[in-house]
Amino acid sequence: MLDYHLHLWPHGTPSSQPTLDELAAYCETAARAGVGEIALTEHLFRFRQADAALAGFWDDDANPALRASLAAYWREHAHADLDAYVDAVLEAKAAGLPVVLGLEVDHYAGRMDKVAAVLRGYPFDVLLGSVHWVGAWGFDQLGNPLVDAEWDSRSIDAVWDSYTEALEELAASRVCDVLAHPDLIKLTGRRPSVPDEWYDRMAEAAAASGMAAEVSSAGWRKPVGEAYPAPPLLARFRKAGVPATTASDSHGLGDVASRSADLRALLADAGYETLTSFRQRAAEQVPV
Repeated sequence: MLDYHLHLWPHGTPSSQPTLDELAAYCETAARAGVGEIALTEHLFRFRQADAALAGFWDDDANPALRASLAAYWREHAHADLDAYVDAVLEAKAAGLPVVLGLEVDHYAGRMDKVAAVLRGYPFDVLLGSVHWVGAWGFDQLGNPLVDAEWDSRSIDAVWDSYTEALEELAASRVCDVLAHPDLIKLTGRRPSVPDEWYDRMAEAAAASGMAAEVSSAGWRKPVGEAYPAPPLLARFRKAGVPATTASDSHGLGDVASRSADLRALLADAGYETLTSFRQRAAEQVPV
């Protein structure tokens, strides 16, 4: 098994260069759960290099309150140095730890070329692509009254449609290798009564782009209480020939390799016999 989605710092806490001891602890925790390799995939927006290139994307949204909220969230996070992060993970690789160098890269509407320019020249092994905001609405920042109010006021079909459009643009850009938590938009438990249309579009986007799909235990820790992706979506990925990775989306040591055995069962039920590992953005199938 793999854990190909790991963060070093919880949201709302200061970020700093990870130490070799911290990365070794991640590897040891993963190994105890039967996970043989991990990918460090910190959020791109936590780095000053992204701030210089991408800050202000929220100004496209018509809602001033949402613009201000996302701007504040961004300023809270964008303090780490991407070069120092890369050097720390490369040091861990050189020391023999079973880690690969990655990032979680958000969708930036109409700006994925700028994202590619920020990433160019770094020796990444794997890049996760994810959608965490629709316009300036950071829909997964639950507990923020402004965010929660939008969930109550928006049509669920419209929310799913906007999310899926963002995912389609992200995939079509071919900037990333893996669709992280592909149906994250279900995290509150709200979903269309018949989500088949959106599932079909997500599977088609992944297949057309050549991306893998992430099977993540993180959804079990959210109000929806279900892994990402939902079994019907995972079945569509399998039918479309979309390969898979597995992940915990841990933001600290406590959830590293979380529920790996349950993820293995989901893979088996969907007919997956291999997982996808990456080296320098090149995919390789490894047996589960």
